[in-house]
Amino acid sequence: MPRTVNLILVDPTGAPLGALAPFDAPDPWWQDVADVVATARARHHVEVTVLRLLTADRPAPPGGTVTYLAQVDTAPDGLLPVPAATDLSPDPRRAPWADPGGPDRTLRWAMDRLEELGRGAYRPVQRRAWNLSAIWRLDPAGPDAAGADPAGDPVWVKQVPGFLAHEAAVLRWLGRAVPRLAPVLLGADGTGRILLDHVRGEDRYGAGPAEREAIGVDHHEIQTRAAADVAALVAAGVPDRRGAALAAYVRRVLTAHGADLAPVAGLLDGLDERLARVADCGVPDTLVHGDLHPGNVRGTGTGGAGGAGGAARVVIDWGDALVGHPAFDVLRLTERTDPAVAAALTRSWAARWRASVPGCDPERALDLLRPVAELRMAAVYADFLARIEPAEHPFHAGDVPDHLARAAALPRKGGGNPIS
Repeated sequence: MPRTVNLILVDPTGAPLGALAPFDAPDPWWQDVADVVATARARHHVEVTVLRLLTADRPAPPGGTVTYLAQVDTAPDGLLPVPAATDLSPDPRRAPWADPGGPDRTLRWAMDRLEELGRGAYRPVQRRAWNLSAIWRLDPAGPDAAGADPAGDPVWVKQVPGFLAHEAAVLRWLGRAVPRLAPVLLGADGTGRILLDHVRGEDRYGAGPAEREAIGVDHHEIQTRAAADVAALVAAGVPDRRGAALAAYVRRVLTAHGADLAPVAGLLDGLDERLARVADCGVPDTLVHGDLHPGNVRGTGTGGAGGAGGAARVVIDWGDALVGHPAFDVLRLTERTDPAVAAALTRSWAARWRASVPGCDPERALDLLRPVAELRMAAVYADFLARIEPAEHPFHAGDVPDHLARAAALPRKGGGNPIS
């Protein structure tokens, strides 16, 4: 399902230059732009930096025909006219890397930080550009301060919007508490830019039951350690989604979004009572990744927990992190798995919490939180939509009604009315 790509080119000041002839890019996912950059180079002999999505002919990714704005330093020959309907007007919600000059400023910051670290020269390769992040891989291109050979691992530059900028605070905490399970943070500027050491291995999208179990064991170590540090994490800027704070956030964001809340009205009305019952189950609030699917785990194999058996795993992409109930992460980890596999993973999760907190009732907490997890995700996506420019809405618009429908369809376990 390839993308057909149109690129509207501007110079570093934002002046329109023209458009490239359309071409196909094999990766269908709109936010992944490495193949867009590579194909523009191979087919049109031009170096582009993708800034942002302008239009798409589908309501959501993947595939279809998409149009991006891209920056070039020198205009190539043979450009087509910029379509008359192209909207290049400013928007106050635009990400800082999505305007001309923005990527250059971020890469200069990263190169300056690498120079301070004595890391030598690097060559940037753009990997991702969308409303939630811009990512570059920096490949070694010259000797370091000690004259070492440039061959070696790359480093990574990531920039996120301000509402996800607490990722750096989470990575600092992880680096102190459980360093073998976290990416190494080389620098952060406080505005959403971070510089990370490379993590060897692959993103574990295809993880099977044994590997998901090992991820759960690793993550339990993170969460039991973080349970004692929630106040410090909240003070550092990690969003507080505990109990009443979560209920208030969900209601506020979904109401402002204007979604049809009638199918979940009873759930929303009883949300504070439901979350109070969750608290009575005795499982402590802690650091929650917020999007703990295997693709956000990078590693070298299945192996055992903590890297045993020759495997090593690192949890990446902490921009969605929050302080809240750990059940949210196991529910994400078990999504789209066979019911028997999901049941086994949640039994193990519950057993670990009972061992760590004797007398707690993780199974009851999990049952109470299943519909709340869907409400929370609907609110997360509604919050994204409120903070990004309309041209980028197709990335997330369908997620709000989808998660609300899932919340409405789940049984309301827990007893009592109106939440039962």
